[in-house]
Parts: sequence; C-alpha cells; structure tokens
Amino acid sequence: MLSRRIIYPTLSFKTEAAYAEIVQAAVRQNSMLNDNRSIPGLEFGTVTGDCWQKTAQLQVSYENLMEWVFKICELIGGTANIRLAEVGTHTGLFKLYLDLLQGTDRSVLQDDNAHIIFSDAYSNLLDFQYLLDGSEYRNFAYILGCGEGTERKMTTYSSGDDSSGMERYEVYVDAKDISDEEQDGNKDTVPIPDVDYIEILKSRGAESLVPVTQKSESTIAANDIQYSYNKDYFTGDYVTVKHRRFGLSQNKIQLIGMIESYDQNGRSLTPTFKGA
Repeated sequence: MLSRRIIYPTLSFKTEAAYAEIVQAAVRQNSMLNDNRSIPGLEFGTVTGDCWQKTAQLQVSYENLMEWVFKICELIGGTANIRLAEVGTHTGLFKLYLDLLQGTDRSVLQDDNAHIIFSDAYSNLLDFQYLLDGSEYRNFAYILGCGEGTERKMTTYSSGDDSSGMERYEVYVDAKDISDEEQDGNKDTVPIPDVDYIEILKSRGAESLVPVTQKSESTIAANDIQYSYNKDYFTGDYVTVKHRRFGLSQNKIQLIGMIESYDQNGRSLTPTFKGA
C-alpha cells in the first residue's frame, strides 16, 4: 500500500528526532493529508520498542515510501505493520492502522517468555525455505553530498562491524540531492551548519549499507492448536523455526510480516522471516 507513494516534497530533520517521529512524518506527508495522495482509512496505530526512540538527523526525497520505511526498519531492528481493524464492536466499519513495533523475543535462546517454535515435527510448519546471500554485502560507505568536484561535502559511515582489510566492503553513496540549505521560520533560505549536514549525510550512508540478505518462504498452520497469531505471538516477534526433514534450523528469527488470507480452502498464514 505504501509502495504506491514516493517521498515528496523533501522531508528534512536537521536536529535529532526519534525514528518513530520521522517515519510517521513521512507517512503523514505522503499518504494522510487531505488531498488526492491520501490513502482512505489509514491512521497511526501503536509504537512499541526502544528501537523507535533512537534518534537521527536526515533528509530524504523521491524514494519509494514503503522501501524507505523498510530500510529504516532494517537499520534500527524494528518492523512496520499495517493491520485492518474494526472500529468499535460489530460496527462493520474498518480502518487501517500503521503500527511501529520492535517485537518480543520468544525464541529458544531466552527464558523470559514462552517459546514459540514452528517445526514440521509439531505439524505447525507446513513449508520452509531459507536463503542466505552475501554477494551484495556492504559495511562501509563513502557519502558525497552537495558541491562540485573536490568541493563536494563528504563523510564516511561504518556499520560498526570489523570494516578493515578483507572484512571491508565499500559502497559509494551519491547524496547530491541532500541540500545544505533550508527555509527558516520566516521562509528565508539559510545554510544548514556543516556539523548538522554531515550528520544528515551519515544517516543516508547508514541507510545505504547492505546487510547479508536473508530470505525465507514459508507457510504455517493457520489453525495451530499450540500458538494463535495475534494472541501468543505478533508481527515483529523473534521466534524459532526448525525444519527437521531438511535439517534447517533458525534458533532466533524475526517475524517481520504476515499475510493473512481467506479463500475456498479457508484461512491461511504466510509469514516473512528475517534472521536476527
């Protein structure tokens, strides 16, 4: 749904702001205002998790809204979910709510919460395929902003992992679209201080790093007698997935999305997992 919108006009936070505030501002600006870009029935839901209180300075424009929100989720370890919920009880009226979540660890690697295990051994994992791809991995960015030639403003950003020698995977980030000017309260154009501009460039660099790609395709039992979706576990939670037959095992993996559908065969659940 959010993939139908791009970020326009430019969204800019020159001072530190929480990622929850930043993402909600982007969604509000591009899909909630009272104009022909508005998505009917879309409202903000809940925000949970410390990851959404992390702060950043950034400037973004023209990116696909959904893809950009997903980048932020990967960067901070959160997840975003749009759910359909009835307004009131038995009203027949529904709205869409955008929730920003961090999720609870329900994997076998912890003992604070009841374990959620999907496995063919328990007959609640109908199919599971997992792919790990490091061919596009990048952990160090050179970010060049506005200016020309040697006068371009430039900085670097590292993911914090060991990024030297053979463990360094570099990427160039062209951030020329990030302006070093803004409008003040009087609508006058004023320069953004260099220290703030560099932080904005670093945020773009962080978004541009490429982690090891982890993809999964699976189907889980919708009528599982052990665990009930949105009661025992939720989108954003960390769970354990094991496929005994093929020897596949993920002790801690995040449920970042769930497609709940109905057809002539009944209800089905198709999750999307991302490795922790």
